[in-house]
Amino acid sequence: MPPSSVQEEPTATLQVEIRFKNLTLGADMVEVDADEKAELPTISKYVKHRYGGCCSKKITARREILKNISGVFKPGTITLVLGQPGSGKSALMKVLSGRFPMDKNVVLQGDITYNGTPREELLNRLPKLVSYVGQTDQHFPMLSVRETLEFAHALSGEQRLCDGTAEENQAALVARAIATNYPNIIIQQLGLQTCQDTVVGDNMVRGISGGEKKRLTTGEMEFGNKLVCMMDEISTGLDSAATFDIINTQRSLAKKLHKTVVISLLQPSPEVFALFDNVLLLNDGVVLYHGPRGQVAEYFKGLGLVCPPRRDIADFSRGSLH
Repeated sequence: MPPSSVQEEPTATLQVEIRFKNLTLGADMVEVDADEKAELPTISKYVKHRYGGCCSKKITARREILKNISGVFKPGTITLVLGQPGSGKSALMKVLSGRFPMDKNVVLQGDITYNGTPREELLNRLPKLVSYVGQTDQHFPMLSVRETLEFAHALSGEQRLCDGTAEENQAALVARAIATNYPNIIIQQLGLQTCQDTVVGDNMVRGISGGEKKRLTTGEMEFGNKLVCMMDEISTGLDSAATFDIINTQRSLAKKLHKTVVISLLQPSPEVFALFDNVLLLNDGVVLYHGPRGQVAEYFKGLGLVCPPRRDIADFSRGSLH
């Protein structure tokens, strides 16, 4: 079903499948000639460069961030995007969630569809359809955890689910009951009960821990009935136990609500790696593997790369990129 018709279907049946084919993302960068860079600085050269920029030797080169990649993220599954820093993980997730800054020098080619609907037709609606959790947490430091979630809940519009006719309101009573209690549900799911009345804090104000902040950010993204969740290297600053709990919660949401969950990590532990259904392995903007998690070792074995018995497959996959 196309996302454009999601408002006409019961919430429980909503699902989104994302497909991208021959996706290429590049940016035109202006580079100064290498010989000019190597010259010793002088006053005359500085003046020439400062006021006569048109005379300098500048070359426009295109840097490709993603290189003709294809893949699919299906509802009810949780996918790991694995790769070294600079491999294109963040760029892919930002493009698919509609958060990538499309400046004049940025070139995007290929096909991206959501349940068969082209990305261009949904561009303005993508932030409402796809949630994106970045690497850094941004909160109001003086709000408590509960106040932060209630504020996000109020902005999501879920409290107005029943502002319609009597028949529509009657049909939406269950949805409204869930929506009204949603902040409490999120607090329970993410294990934030003990800190729900503590201020979030920042560098100047003492507040909750880094792991609790990441859980709070994850909770904020759950409001608004998002059908797709993309989380970009959420393990930054977290210990393995906190990372496991957050991803395990996302796996549960993917299975129970048929959400499409995509998470990028730099170096997952074996326990975290085992939570994923599928793996997309990126290296320098190129997809090296995209398929079931359980077939990663067999895939590399077919290439002549055998994972040692006492080495976990996630670490072996990353090491094989060198």
